[in-house]
Amino acid sequence: MRWLLRHLTGLLQNAATGLAAWLVLAALAGHAVLRRPRPDRLRGLAAFQRRWAGRVLGAEVRRSDRRARETAWLLVHAVVGPACLLVPVALLHLAAVVLTLRTAESSRLVTITLSASIVAFAALAVAAVPVLNTLQAHLAERLLHPAASLRARVDELARSRAAVVDAQATELRRIERDLHDGAQARLIALRMNLGLAKSATDPEEVRALLEEAWESAGLALRDLRDLVRGIHPPVLSDRGLPGALQAAALLCPVPVDVDVDLPDRPEAPVESAVYFAAAEALTNIAKHSGASRAWVELRHAAGVLRLRVGDDGRGGADPAAGTGLAGIRRRLSAFDGALTVRSPVGGPTELTVEVPCALSSPKISHS
Repeated sequence: MRWLLRHLTGLLQNAATGLAAWLVLAALAGHAVLRRPRPDRLRGLAAFQRRWAGRVLGAEVRRSDRRARETAWLLVHAVVGPACLLVPVALLHLAAVVLTLRTAESSRLVTITLSASIVAFAALAVAAVPVLNTLQAHLAERLLHPAASLRARVDELARSRAAVVDAQATELRRIERDLHDGAQARLIALRMNLGLAKSATDPEEVRALLEEAWESAGLALRDLRDLVRGIHPPVLSDRGLPGALQAAALLCPVPVDVDVDLPDRPEAPVESAVYFAAAEALTNIAKHSGASRAWVELRHAAGVLRLRVGDDGRGGADPAAGTGLAGIRRRLSAFDGALTVRSPVGGPTELTVEVPCALSSPKISHS
């Protein structure tokens, strides 16, 4: 019910903004006749629609530099916004009309036929609500999202480069912090214990200090292994991406179905980025979703590596609300990759990662 209510609210909102679009069009026409500067109402209404479409589609709808695209959207939305609300209303009206029909002949067949018609019209009205709401979001994305151009491409590459630089700086700070707080502290304790053991004369004391040193060496080795695993998991080098995904799924407390069909091996940087995206998604599922099952699917087609990670949890994942999904998006931006999140309230949640890449190495067996 909450999911249906959210889509119904979207239809009502679009009908209201569609009526508002007529007022903005009238204002634009008046300013054009009077040769006055165009008002900012168009930009404000378009920005509101972009934010709404981004929430529905689970992906950011960026602002276009061309006002002609916003004007085209305004003309279309002025008609489509109110019209989409009229469709379910008309279907419900037809159901009400059938309900009030008085037939010349009353029989069981006529009653069954009329009842089935009423149920069909009502079901179509309910089904039309999320379909029309999603279609309006796609329409807004198509008209308001900036068109592909050289300038847009340059801006995207500049943002990707900045994101990669920030990600590298963050990763270096994490490695430095882990070394300082983990392995370095263990090694200092090891050196201190060995120094005390060197100057001690009591055999029992020497034995105890050596045991502490042995424990510190083991902990330092474990910290270094964890650090290396966070930089590049050994299973990724040994078994490739399919085996690494299987291993990550086994570590997840939620049961995970893994479906991988990868004929060849991607390049190592792409492989690493996709693996960490899947691992972060599974971590989020374990921590926040409340799911009873999850799934991971990996495919390569038409030069694009596509990863899907989903769950049957409570939904409501917002890429703008946390650092995990934002980190995945930054990591993928270095490879011109994209992250799409579809997570309606009530679930299910599905993350789709798409990275352009070519496969070159021999086929990997993950059996």
